[in-house]
Amino acid sequence: VHTVGGLSALAIAIILGPRIGKFTRDGKANAILAHDIVLVLTGCLILAFGWFGFNPGSTLGASGSGNLRIGSIAVDTMLASATGMLAAMIYMWMVYGKPDASMTGNGFLAGLVAITAPSGFVNTIGACIIGAIAGVLVCLSVTFVERVLKVDDPVGAVSVHGACGIWGVISVGLFADGKANYGGTWNGVNGNVTGLFYGGDSSQLIAQLIGVSALLGFVFP
Repeated sequence: VHTVGGLSALAIAIILGPRIGKFTRDGKANAILAHDIVLVLTGCLILAFGWFGFNPGSTLGASGSGNLRIGSIAVDTMLASATGMLAAMIYMWMVYGKPDASMTGNGFLAGLVAITAPSGFVNTIGACIIGAIAGVLVCLSVTFVERVLKVDDPVGAVSVHGACGIWGVISVGLFADGKANYGGTWNGVNGNVTGLFYGGDSSQLIAQLIGVSALLGFVFP
C-alpha cells in the first residue's frame, strides 16, 4: 500500500519538476522550511492515530481464527513508530549536531509505514528493529532523493512511503516469527509465515522480493 503511494509520488514529482527556488543553478538543493512545525507534528500524530485503525483493523476480527493477534499488531505498530522516531532524531543529532523536528516526524511515520506489512507476523523485538531501521533509512533516502536524484519531494513522501514501504515488505521475509496463524492459511497458502531470522527457509524472503520487483517494475512505470 505505502510503496504504491511512494512510487507514484516519485513519478509525479519528476513530471511536475521542482518548486521555484528549490535548486540553485549549479544543482545545489535549498531547504524550504515548513510554515508551521507544530501543525506538521500534529498532522503526524493524527496519521499515527489512524494507523491503529488501519493495521489492527486489517485483521478483520478480534476473536477466532487467530484474530487475537490484533492485540500484538497494535503493540507492534506503536513500538515501531516510537523506535523510528527515536532513530531518526538520534541520527540527525549525531550527523548534524542537533535534532531536526521535521525529520523526527518523518522518522515517526517511517516506523509506521515499515511495520504496516509485517505487523501481523512479527514479535515486539522485530517491530522495534524494523522501526529503528526505517527511522535511519528515511533520513538517508531524503538526502539521496534530493541530492542524487535531484527530485523535489516537499514532504518526504517518496522516502517515507516508498523507501520505507519497500523495507517493510522485505522485512516480512526476515522477521516473521511463524506464530501468526489465521485459521491455518494466509491468502490461501497453508502454514505459518516464517522469516529467515526465525528458522524459515528463503522462500518467504524470495516471495517478498518478487513483490517488491512487481511494485518497482509496474507501479512506477
